[in-house]
Amino acid sequence: MVTGGNPDMGIAVILLTILIRVILLPISLMEDRGEKDRRALVHKNEELQKKYAADPILLRSESKKLFRRNTGVIIGELFSLFIQIIIALMLWRMFATGLTGEDIHLIYPFMPRIDLPFNLVFLNKYDLTHTNLLLNLIQTFMIFVVETVSVLTSPYPTTKGEVVRLQLILPVISFLVFMNLPAGKKLFVITTLIFSLLLILYKYTRRRFEEYRLEKEEKERLEAQAQSQFLVETK
Repeated sequence: MVTGGNPDMGIAVILLTILIRVILLPISLMEDRGEKDRRALVHKNEELQKKYAADPILLRSESKKLFRRNTGVIIGELFSLFIQIIIALMLWRMFATGLTGEDIHLIYPFMPRIDLPFNLVFLNKYDLTHTNLLLNLIQTFMIFVVETVSVLTSPYPTTKGEVVRLQLILPVISFLVFMNLPAGKKLFVITTLIFSLLLILYKYTRRRFEEYRLEKEEKERLEAQAQSQFLVETK
């Protein structure tokens, strides 16, 4: 329907990716607070390690107490990991047997009849079942862009090690890992990265607007206070 009667599995992969990210959008929007709590927990744990470096038993005891007091952070991290594992397994099955039509018998009965074989050539150019250097380069570039924008817009200080790891090592490793993987997986990752980039920009814009609003309210409060003080002194 989207392609005007020309079946294109690449378009289907893009739409599926967008659907998944929209469904997970509430979790993504809550990641700011989760990141703040997680960083605070890591910082407190590092302080404990320095304080009780000479007493491993006491360190283990204090660390357990710290994690018990922050079970919400741990549960949130585990839930996020669980969702990511479920999606990873689903995508593995989809790209392993779904694209080739082996899972056609699993389609819901109310769905229209699906003609086989599927059109696995995206935009009549990229075969989703084979690797593609151009898509791999685009994916690597998008990883670099997303991580760079994330670092530049992050409200938290970034260490030199994080910059090197996220903006240099991660793109290179991703290029090597995805080099021999099917183009369909690259298309999924590229779409995910574009969605993530837009989400990062939205969060940054929202945060800056909130900061501007608070600054404006504080300025108006101080002006009102100064005016009130002036009237009192005048009387």
